[in-house]
Amino acid sequence: MKTSTEFPELLQTFFIERLMHQRQASPHTIASYRDTFRLLLRFAQERLAKDPSRIRIEDLEAPFIGTFLSHVERERGNSPRTRNVRLAAIHSFFRYIALNEPSHCALAQRILAIPTKRFDRKPIEFLTEPEMDALLAAPDQGSWGGRRDYTLMLTALQTGLRVSELIGLRCDDVVLGTGAHVRCEGKGRKERSTPLRKQVVTALRSWLRKRACGPAEPLFPNARGGWLSRDGVEYILSKHAAKARRDCPSLLKKRITAHVLRHSLAMELLDHDVDTSVIALWLGHESVETTGIYLHADMAMKERALAKTTPPKTRRYRRFRSDDRLLAFLKSL
Repeated sequence: MKTSTEFPELLQTFFIERLMHQRQASPHTIASYRDTFRLLLRFAQERLAKDPSRIRIEDLEAPFIGTFLSHVERERGNSPRTRNVRLAAIHSFFRYIALNEPSHCALAQRILAIPTKRFDRKPIEFLTEPEMDALLAAPDQGSWGGRRDYTLMLTALQTGLRVSELIGLRCDDVVLGTGAHVRCEGKGRKERSTPLRKQVVTALRSWLRKRACGPAEPLFPNARGGWLSRDGVEYILSKHAAKARRDCPSLLKKRITAHVLRHSLAMELLDHDVDTSVIALWLGHESVETTGIYLHADMAMKERALAKTTPPKTRRYRRFRSDDRLLAFLKSL
């Protein structure tokens, strides 16, 4: 039987046995859980003055986990949504503890009782057509990097791929010609194909000709030819957004991220009266309800709906006209 001092071994088996072998979690999920426990172990080392290898499971009581979550928000400046992601990883670990270490069930129960934090949902940000044109005009297509950045942003704007799906594209995931489309593996290891417009087909054909890559090589590599990272995509977008803001002042109020490009595609489809169920399939949403956020953000659609309605008729009240017989009757009472 494991003793209470074997927290490092429990953590290792959680990653290897539980996540990788039993659940076969995606690399993105494993990386997210890894980052959570790296932060937690570093926080425990500072607060408890213990090396990670000497931390015991009893050290991770519910008040300590609560303090760590507050640290994530206040000192690291993360959002409540990120705080809930960290808590989800910790909950998963302690569910594993409750099943495999019955002696720690009470501790696991207290940790699992920590609730997720509610937060205000802000309206989604998206780019209008002039803003998208300004962003696409920013890269210098005369250089290798500028051509890559233009093709990457155009593909993102017209396919709505997540950033993980975008940077994970291989050269053989692009099918040009009749029925042109791009294949990707989304959340839950679900594969889907997204059709390509003629403009994207032309840009990708030109890029692949200059790229001259093998089938399994990254479609959008970094400067060293390796896989582009999330931070690399954010750097590309921030660099070209700074230039685009000089020509399009409305971009000054917007923070451009890969997810904003995804939202922009969804809003464009919605503006062209594409059904939300089709948009959900296009974007790889688990549920059509997820696509409902775009309905709330589309003010133009609300205005069109309002224009189709008629204002309620104002009720007119007749003025009372005096009647001599009525007055005579009232006087006789």
